[in-house]
Amino acid sequence: MDYNTYQNPLTGRYASREMSFNWSPQNKHSTWRKLWLTLAEEEKALGLAISDQQIAEMAAHLEDIDFELAEAKEKELRHDVMSHIHAFGTQCPSAMPIIHLGATSCYVTDNTELIQMREGMRLLRGKLLQVIKTMADVVEQYKDMPTLGFTHYQPAQLTTVGKRFSLYLQDLVMDYERLEHEIEHLPFRSVKGTTGTQASFLELFNGDHEKVKALERCVATKMGFDNIVNVSGQTYTRKIDYFVMTVLSGIAQSAYKLAGDIRLLANLREIEEPFGKKQVGSSAMAYKRNPMRSERVCSLARYVISLPVNAANTHATQWFERTLDDSAIRRLVLPEGFLAVDVILSLLNDICSGIQVWPNVIARRVAAELPFMATENIMMEAVKAGGNRQDLHEAIRTHSMEAARKIKEEGRENDLLERLKTDPLFTSVAARMDELVNPMAFVGRAPEQAAEFLQNKVYPILTKHAAELNKSKSDSVSV
Repeated sequence: MDYNTYQNPLTGRYASREMSFNWSPQNKHSTWRKLWLTLAEEEKALGLAISDQQIAEMAAHLEDIDFELAEAKEKELRHDVMSHIHAFGTQCPSAMPIIHLGATSCYVTDNTELIQMREGMRLLRGKLLQVIKTMADVVEQYKDMPTLGFTHYQPAQLTTVGKRFSLYLQDLVMDYERLEHEIEHLPFRSVKGTTGTQASFLELFNGDHEKVKALERCVATKMGFDNIVNVSGQTYTRKIDYFVMTVLSGIAQSAYKLAGDIRLLANLREIEEPFGKKQVGSSAMAYKRNPMRSERVCSLARYVISLPVNAANTHATQWFERTLDDSAIRRLVLPEGFLAVDVILSLLNDICSGIQVWPNVIARRVAAELPFMATENIMMEAVKAGGNRQDLHEAIRTHSMEAARKIKEEGRENDLLERLKTDPLFTSVAARMDELVNPMAFVGRAPEQAAEFLQNKVYPILTKHAAELNKSKSDSVSV
């Protein structure tokens, strides 16, 4: 590492090797060469005077890029694509005259970025599926464990730990569906020419429109794409970047929601992220267990959530067939969006696979709040036993206010049930009072909802991608 030069923390500290390589100069420029080779092969197949020797030379030098030569040529030419054409041509002297034949710079730059985005989304899909699987295990394990629900971060009706996690899981399943859509429908630019009219290729093929169309199809097919943008200027429409970045933003939003709630639950000591035996929570307060992984998720997620705005502005401000003010910002936004989500998903899987649930703390909080929630059930049972509903309601109101006052002013435990048991108005149900406040009677269909969601929605997705899950495991992340 050069300690005198700024290093991007996404590549230097966090992201996986696979995602880092996907956006690396080596992968980028070797893909340029594959595109040049493919173009030459298909032009030859359609009748242009390109020799087998020229094709063989190009095929022999797809990976061994002389970056120093390319950098030197770029200083001279002030053009990155032309500098790499010269570097490639130096290694392929007989092919030099036909490299990039009929193409404009966006033939290699745009098509490569589409390839990188497609591969990036596939890598993210593998990680997202792993997170979905890990979270499904959490939902299954805790679907029957009652816990206090919150609205406005105030105590509300009970739910279950598994049902709560099914809410996070549902968001991620929606993200998976959007991601699948983008992977399936992502188009290729293929060969469009300088302003998208394919005029240069029409000239090469002496006005033969069918050969130009065949060239476009064959290049796309050879690079693994079924879809081609119907029309373009010099670039493919930057709206595609926006669509992809919104998917990344969606994953980041879901991750923030989950990690943010874990941070709140950690404060309540109900649920915590994993904590290593020698992990340091604070340099000053040695007793602390700060939720550092979840905080990192939230930190990176905020960055990713901001990126679609850049993509939207870039698309909106492209003049006519193209301007170059999209270039510099896309060099940042595209790779960093993918790299950041790669890290986020690795962190989420790490958090959820080692999630620490503390049943006794959860049960104690339920017990502290449930008596208030159970009063309507208690009142109904007392009415059934012959009590007066209005008298019972007033008694419950009085006892509840007093119990709440004691809790707040004196820090006492909630003694509402004891108060009701000793009130003559509730003698008929006093013996059944504990039975009437069984937490499982207050969770509604939460266990069934969680189980049905897993069965109907989640497990079919995991089954569909079983092979991918078996070979795709989240990379270890520095936490």
